Amino acid sequence: MNDKTHLVDHITGHRRMRRNRKADWTRRLVRENLLTVDDFIWPVFIVPGTNIIEPIPSMPGVNRMSVDRAVEAIKEAADLGIPAITTFPNIELDMRDETGSQVLEANNLINQATAAIKKAVPNIGIITDVALDPFTSHGHDGILRGDEIINDETVDQVVKAAIMQADAGSDIISPSEMMDGRIGAIRRGLDASGHQNVGIMSYATKFSSGYYGPYRDAICTSGLLKGDKNSYYISPANGTEALRDAALDVEEGADMLMVKPGLPYLDICWRLKEAFGLPTFAYQVSGEYTQIKAAALNGWIDGERVMMETLLCFKRAGCDGILTYFAIEAAKKLAKG
Repeated sequence: MNDKTHLVDHITGHRRMRRNRKADWTRRLVRENLLTVDDFIWPVFIVPGTNIIEPIPSMPGVNRMSVDRAVEAIKEAADLGIPAITTFPNIELDMRDETGSQVLEANNLINQATAAIKKAVPNIGIITDVALDPFTSHGHDGILRGDEIINDETVDQVVKAAIMQADAGSDIISPSEMMDGRIGAIRRGLDASGHQNVGIMSYATKFSSGYYGPYRDAICTSGLLKGDKNSYYISPANGTEALRDAALDVEEGADMLMVKPGLPYLDICWRLKEAFGLPTFAYQVSGEYTQIKAAALNGWIDGERVMMETLLCFKRAGCDGILTYFAIEAAKKLAKG
C-alpha cells in the first residue's frame, strides 16, 4: 500500500480538527450551541397617549409606543414565538420628582401597560422593573438625599411598587436599582401579598457602564442625571465583587439572574452560571445594539450576521436567554430558517 501519511498527520498525531467542519451536515451534527426564538426577551418602551409610535434617534429601529400600539407590536412578538417582554416607561417630565413617587401610583403607565398586555396577549410573559430612574427628577435609581442614594428607604418603596406591579399582572419582577437587600425584601413583600407565583429576575450584576446612553435617551433621563451611579452599580473592574453580589441575590430568593451589560461581560455570565446553576440571562443593552446598527447602516459590517453572532455568543457563555432590542428582527430571521 502506498503510504499517504503527510507531515501534518505526524504533527497532529493523526487528529485533524477540520474533519468535523468539512460539510454543512457535519457542522450541524456537532454544533454545541443553538439560538432559538425561545431565548429572546424583548424590551419595550412605553409612552403616555394613544396611537403613538416615536422613533428613538440613538436606537435605529426602536420606537417608543403608546400602550395601544405596544399591544399590537407585542401580539406580533407572541406570534413569532417570543416568550416574554419587558417594559420601560417614559413618563412626562412634570410627573417626576425627587422620590419617584409616581412608581407608587397603582394606575401608573407601567401598570397600565401590564394590564393591557396581559388582557390582550395572555400567552406572553411580562417582566417589569421597579427601579425609580424613570420616575425621578434626578435620573437616579433610588431616593436621593443630598448627594446620597438612600438604600433602605429606596428598598421600602421598591417593595411597594413590586406588589403593585404584581397586582397589575406582572409575571416576573426584575429590580435593577442595585440596592442592598432588595431581593429578599421584594420576595417577602410579594409572598405576604399572595404573589407566591410571581418570580424575581435579579439584575444580579449591573455594572457602572458607558453602554447605557441610548437607553437613557429612550426614557429621557440622560439630561436629568446628577452625578453618576458608581455608589450603587458595580465597577467594570470587579468580577469577584459581581459574584458576591449575585450570591447574595441567590440567598435572598432570586429565581433568575441577569448580567448587564451583556457582551463586555461574557466572563461574568459564565461565572454566574457555573457558580449557581440558576437560569441566567444577559441584557444586550442599548449601546451594544446601537454599535451594531450604526456600523451596519454605514456599511462597515454585515449587521444581520453580527446580530446573530453576538446573540449566539451569549448562549456559548452559558446564558439561558437574552434581553435584546434585536428580538423581533432575530425572530424573523430564525423563522426564515
